[in-house]
Amino acid sequence: MSEFALRGAIYSLIGDPFFEAPADCVVYEADGLIWIRDGRIEAVGDYGALRQQMPDEVSIHHYPDSILLPGFIDAHIHYPQVEIIGAYGTQLLEWLNKYTFPAEARFNDPAHAQRIAEFFIAELQRNGTTAASVFCTSAPGSVDAIFEAAQKDNMLLLAGVMMMDSHAPANILDTAQSSYDASKTLIERWHKRGRCLYTVTPRFALTSSPQQLELAGALMREHADVRLQSHISENRAEVARAAELYPQRANYTDIYDHYGLLDERAIYGHAIHLSEGELRRFHETGAKIAHCPTSNFFIGSGLFDIARTRHAARPVTVGLGTDVGGGTSFSMLQTMSEAYKMAQLRGISVTAAQSYYLATLGSAQALGIDDRVGKLQPGYAADIAVLDPRATPLLALRADVAESIDELLFALMICADDRAVKATYVAGELVHDRDN
Repeated sequence: MSEFALRGAIYSLIGDPFFEAPADCVVYEADGLIWIRDGRIEAVGDYGALRQQMPDEVSIHHYPDSILLPGFIDAHIHYPQVEIIGAYGTQLLEWLNKYTFPAEARFNDPAHAQRIAEFFIAELQRNGTTAASVFCTSAPGSVDAIFEAAQKDNMLLLAGVMMMDSHAPANILDTAQSSYDASKTLIERWHKRGRCLYTVTPRFALTSSPQQLELAGALMREHADVRLQSHISENRAEVARAAELYPQRANYTDIYDHYGLLDERAIYGHAIHLSEGELRRFHETGAKIAHCPTSNFFIGSGLFDIARTRHAARPVTVGLGTDVGGGTSFSMLQTMSEAYKMAQLRGISVTAAQSYYLATLGSAQALGIDDRVGKLQPGYAADIAVLDPRATPLLALRADVAESIDELLFALMICADDRAVKATYVAGELVHDRDN
């Protein structure tokens, strides 16, 4: 039996600060202790009180002047696009053809897929990310590679083979039937193996025929606990193209809804240009949205409206995603920073609690994994990010004048990057140690 404890300041969201008072949805211990047994959290609390309850032989790793948070959860990221981060110019549809599709074709080579998958997992961990919903390619081996890499560290990962049978280069296209067959095989091989969860993954309506979307819906009906991920309304030209390809459908959301792909297990990236009626349908069906601000800024897609999407009259659950490689950083801290700036341009000031909620518990809820990760609570996996608020000279200077934990965390998300991640634990195992 593995048993130890971590000591430091503890900050964890246990509720939704968009709708609840911060005092009701934040757990904060200035000098806290997390007792970990066999990869799960046994207890959390004030150091002085909890230490008295623990056996004397339990070792304690102390992180003075650090903050222990739930590991970040990336709700939308493309591992085959790591090599094209920062590729210059063009908007979405041109960007896909110029950069993305050629990069994804290289994943037909299993050795290439393995190399990038291992790099990708290490980079997530270096940034304090302990779970992610990951897009692969249409090559089934790309799914094997990312699940194998994640399983080495017992990391919670959601992924699936990319279903795309239309309007893309021949060397990355599948067929409706082959994508269905590959998905079935991969579900049997990987779903619930360790902490791996399978996600049915049609890229988006623009690259799937009606027959393929029908079979994606069949997969969801046949496997009651797999998830679904895709894209919607990222770019206005994309929205117009979807209307051309599916003229019989009322709007972009109705395409997915018609094929049974809009329910509480589904999460869609971007959703910038949804109408009120479409947002209402997301609310009614329980479908979720992954907000990807660094990508939206970089590709020039538009400004996501967090207040409108989460309106109390018909709130839609939202998680936060880096969307690498359209997104420009693996860092969820930098992603929170860009989300804050995007909201500011919409006249909305997102609080520190709301930002960290989106990057932890909110993403967990959006991915349907909030029963096991997203909080520092007994029974949850010991997926933990240790942040150093004095990681750089600027951060140290800023920390000296911070008057509250909220002010300190806000400064971190605006000014910090991967250098502020002192350590990352996955299922109670140290997988990243910045200083060693």
